[in-house]
Amino acid sequence: MSFAPLRIGVLSAANIARAFTAACKTSTIVDVAAVASRGLDKAEAFARETGIARALGSYEALLADAEIEAVYIPLPNSMHAEWAIKAVQAGKHVLCEKPLAMDAAQARAMFAAAEAHGVYLREGYPWMSQWHAQETRRWIAEGQIGKLALIRSTFGVYFADPANIRLKSDMGGGALYDAGSYATSLLRLAAGRCPTRVQASWQVDANGVDLTTLANIEFDDGLMAQIACSFATAFHRNAQIVGDKGCIETNYLNHPPMGAPPVLSIRRSAVQTDPVENVPVPSGNGFLLEAESFARLVREGEAAWNGASPQESIDIAMTLDAIRASAPTGQWVNVGS
Repeated sequence: MSFAPLRIGVLSAANIARAFTAACKTSTIVDVAAVASRGLDKAEAFARETGIARALGSYEALLADAEIEAVYIPLPNSMHAEWAIKAVQAGKHVLCEKPLAMDAAQARAMFAAAEAHGVYLREGYPWMSQWHAQETRRWIAEGQIGKLALIRSTFGVYFADPANIRLKSDMGGGALYDAGSYATSLLRLAAGRCPTRVQASWQVDANGVDLTTLANIEFDDGLMAQIACSFATAFHRNAQIVGDKGCIETNYLNHPPMGAPPVLSIRRSAVQTDPVENVPVPSGNGFLLEAESFARLVREGEAAWNGASPQESIDIAMTLDAIRASAPTGQWVNVGS
């Protein structure tokens, strides 16, 4: 089905907005039509560098622009809820960077506002729009590895510059909200439901920002899981999804093969000596795939979206809440309590 390109405005001139805009340049169904910053000079410079047609000197001006149908929000984590709610109140569809919100209460309020104003809100996980994520979903749904028993997901990347917003507590920084939200999204996709309780520990810096966080996670049917995330390690990103009849391994990349060789493998057997199938992973920019899926969502409806559903996003937020509550003491915390 053909349709007019979705006209998206970018709410910020952050570096990730530059990558998102560049990725969408080749699309015939997404038009990054405007960028807004808190100063017109900065917005105009960004527009020149990225080839965006229009620049606006305030976020409010973008939300008031009748030509803009949807907004991409790459703001610091602590600003997601405020500006997503303002955008949906202005009648804009919203694609918001992960983590959607600072807690599950904010996430619920954001989705409630979107529903009340008849627009779509979705949380951006580029890896979920990749072919390898769709294949993983299919294998699990078809029972190709049997009943799930254990999930492990990790993501680490090194950051040390104190000026980086990822290391600023007042902006929602920390490994858990960044790399950890990815690891938790893998867990939620694989399990297909929310866990029941978590037990976590972390290492924090002098400003109280978590640099490395580990969590043990349990589900109500006996499924067990672990996530690990870090800003104090070399880059690594991988996951194992293990059933009683097989195992899936993946590095669930956002933009394969950028960052590392893509990995997706499956053993459809519980026997160690049986073969592992290493599945070729198509190349693709996750920002482009995600943006085009979002455009189809707006134009064609719910079935066209291949990323995180609203319930998945709320479950991810609840799991992150429980991990944050558990980590200072190491005590078990019920998810959603």
